Amino acid sequence: MKNLLVLFGLLLFISCNENKTQNSAEKTSQTTKQKDSTPNFGIVIHGGAGTILKENMSDSLEQAYKLKLEEAIRTGHEILANGGTALEAVQRTINVMENSPLFNSAKGAVFTNEGRNELDASIMDGKTLNAGAVAGVTNIKNPINLAYEVMVNSEHVLLSGKGAEQFAKEQGLEVVDPEYFYTEKRFRAMEKARQRENNSKKTAFFDPLIKDEKFGTVGCVALDKNGNLAAGTSTGGMSNKKYNRIGDSPIIGAGTYANNKTSAISSTGWGEFFIRGVVAYDISAMMEYKNMSLKEAASEVIQNKLPALGGNGGIIAIDNEGNFAMEFNTAGMYRAAMNKNSELTIGLYEENE
Repeated sequence: MKNLLVLFGLLLFISCNENKTQNSAEKTSQTTKQKDSTPNFGIVIHGGAGTILKENMSDSLEQAYKLKLEEAIRTGHEILANGGTALEAVQRTINVMENSPLFNSAKGAVFTNEGRNELDASIMDGKTLNAGAVAGVTNIKNPINLAYEVMVNSEHVLLSGKGAEQFAKEQGLEVVDPEYFYTEKRFRAMEKARQRENNSKKTAFFDPLIKDEKFGTVGCVALDKNGNLAAGTSTGGMSNKKYNRIGDSPIIGAGTYANNKTSAISSTGWGEFFIRGVVAYDISAMMEYKNMSLKEAASEVIQNKLPALGGNGGIIAIDNEGNFAMEFNTAGMYRAAMNKNSELTIGLYEENE
């Protein structure tokens, strides 16, 4: 009898443990399924590409860039996580970078040869292919917001100069004194470029934060939980630019493009070549018509087609499945990405940090 009781107890113990293990496995499976069933979303940003080298960067400045990139991308990621739209995430994320003197956009914009700040921006909705852009504005605190207003509250795509500024006033956007955009470092860069130009008799460009390269710009691309894509780009253009020069940032298809069929892209680099190569649209088109993956298309355009034209720079992109790309052919690109699982990637230099 004693042996039977011991055997019964042993069987009961084994049965209980099996039930616990099974319940635990079921809970884990349910958690995994819930996690997998969460609608996909993600966000990617850039803050300019060029000769960004670790040996030229102080520890404090490097940390400042990383902190601001993280602040910006978390702003947009929170919007997406709470069910907000890709368009809103792109706009608010870019606002964070536009308000920082670290980047060549709005507050940190470079100066023209005439000593002014001329700002460009664009935004595009991947669901409708609607888009808005502004060029050469001088007193709009956040140009990306004006580009958005052009998209949703006008029949146009691109407004420039005084007309764009008048439209901004009518839409109630924040207008600032042009002095708001002044930063000592950017102004000295323009003066240094002027001097180099006088000495060489050739047009010279200088940006102390992206060592002597023609690059700047901020951008953001996002996929929201509803499966919609959006892209936006904002810039101060080339340091020491003349003749009201406009680059690729406000040009839909060159600096910015979004299409729910494929991907959302924002460019940064030598704008003239991005315009000639219609770089942002080219990546989308290669995905749509050649069935290439985002990674394949981005690599082909940035590593092969763009350099063949004589241009360089980079792009950020996200496709309609949440895959992202941060492709560049320069020594570095300020960049960050976050997926639906809140996994954060931040990079400055050519290698991944």
